[in-house]
Amino acid sequence: MYARLSLLALALALPVSAPALAKEKFKPAPTDEIACEGAFAIDSSEQRLIEIYGADNVWTGTVPGPEGIEMLATRVFDGDPDKQIEFVWWDEDKREGPSYIELNPSMTGPGGVRVGQSMDEVEAINGEPFTLSGFGWDYGGSTSPQSGALSDFPGDCILSLRFSPQDYPADVDTDSVMGDREVSSDNPILDAMDVRVDIVSIGYPHPDFR
Repeated sequence: MYARLSLLALALALPVSAPALAKEKFKPAPTDEIACEGAFAIDSSEQRLIEIYGADNVWTGTVPGPEGIEMLATRVFDGDPDKQIEFVWWDEDKREGPSYIELNPSMTGPGGVRVGQSMDEVEAINGEPFTLSGFGWDYGGSTSPQSGALSDFPGDCILSLRFSPQDYPADVDTDSVMGDREVSSDNPILDAMDVRVDIVSIGYPHPDFR
């Protein structure tokens, strides 16, 4: 049985032989970028996460998804908002093959993207503008840059970002950036709304499309 979502996912292999050491080495410094290997590689699995982080730190169960659906996911450090990493599998029976992996807020994604960065900062990292979905619905503010520095990484993972406005100024007409539509990252309305990165994920295409 396959996971029903194909958003995105990622990260850093921790070369640790014992679960206890994995706890200590889990949290990378802000300057350390997650790589699409090890725990976050295309061939990762629940078993690999247990080997890296320890069985006590790995939980698998049903979690809420977008549009009111439920899905199977594996979480490392479940329930800790600062450390939790969520893995959704293409093969739910074997619990392997990441569809997408949602990083925790302390992690730096491929290319140097982090939660809290402004649209201008992410644009500068990418080296060019990109498009994202309009705000105000389940997939609002989502993007996977199709060109630029954030579109191609070793390990073939796909970077996925979710942006959220920090403000809705009363004197700014935001209708043109709301709803199910494409919005350019260089739209000045986004600067007025102080749009920033809210979620960083990496993922991989379904095996049938690789």
